[in-house]
Amino acid sequence: MRRDAALLDALEAIEPVIFDAPVWRLVREGRDPLQCSASGGRWDDASFPVLYTSMTEAGALEEMRFHLMRGQPVMPSKVRYEMFRIGLALDRALQFLDIAALATAGLRTEHFGRLSYAERQGEYPRTQQIGEAAHFLDFDGLIVPSARSEARNVVVFCEKVPTLKDSPVTAEGLAEWGKPRQKA
Repeated sequence: MRRDAALLDALEAIEPVIFDAPVWRLVREGRDPLQCSASGGRWDDASFPVLYTSMTEAGALEEMRFHLMRGQPVMPSKVRYEMFRIGLALDRALQFLDIAALATAGLRTEHFGRLSYAERQGEYPRTQQIGEAAHFLDFDGLIVPSARSEARNVVVFCEKVPTLKDSPVTAEGLAEWGKPRQKA
């Protein structure tokens, strides 16, 4: 694979941060909240497994709402998702505090989070390159602005965090769209 040398230089110039705080993840009922995947999402090019999380419960809900809607006019009515709080610890996270910081990595930010799911290829290639380059440079995750809310997301590079499977996980209850979440 040929990597963008300017991107590698830009990411290497960013000092890694330690992250040790709770994150939230909304998953289909019955699914392991620590199950990683290489889905080819916003921050992974499908070449390594990741775990997408949010620094806020509301952020996790908004991310899932976007993916469930995917251009549909009505939210699927039979979908049941459960919210989890995960105690996450990263030793070498690459942090972008805001959208302007992402521009330093070559992301054209004028469309960040504004494209529909069908138009995601107008944005995803560069964010995936950033994620892949960070993974290559041995960062263990990304702390990035959410494209769906005011929250920041934490994207865990699963194979770089051997202790992930031991992270404390707390079930917070089922998400009911448009209603307050009920405790499990």
